[in-house]
Amino acid sequence: MACAKTLPALWLLSDERNDSKLEWALATLPRENAFVFRHYHLHEKARRARFDALAAVARAGGHLVILSGSAEMARDWGADGIYGPPGKLGKLPGLIRLATAHSAFAIHRADRTEVDGIFLSPVFPTRSHPGGTCLGASLFRELAALAEAPVIALGGMTAERARELDWPRWAAIDGLS
Repeated sequence: MACAKTLPALWLLSDERNDSKLEWALATLPRENAFVFRHYHLHEKARRARFDALAAVARAGGHLVILSGSAEMARDWGADGIYGPPGKLGKLPGLIRLATAHSAFAIHRADRTEVDGIFLSPVFPTRSHPGGTCLGASLFRELAALAEAPVIALGGMTAERARELDWPRWAAIDGLS
């Protein structure tokens, strides 16, 4: 398992809506942070080509490159780790394993599967789920306190909201692109 101190503070997540800004966002992201490639909207061949292009930009900035996909795919594509629901994360030596969680149950499940980090969301209102419920700062902190693995705040996060939340690790789609 990765040591909590080794997980970067900033995490840029890819999405169809921020695709045109990703090269710029990766180039301006402070060095040695992380990029999570999702791009669920692309078919496999196009998805792989886009991953390769963005991974090269991310690595030039010293960033970790995480793939939303299977552990085998992450290994084959040369990713540093995998991202997804706790029950769908495979286990291959050398891969960082990052789980998504939206509840206490999911946090418990992620910890049972010995993940290296947990993306807890949505903290604030987000364009990903317009009109959806969000945790808010208080419930986020309450749930994060349950986790054994380091927690990364996700959902409506911006630099300003990260300062308000006063949390060491945060991720964004729009807020970093």
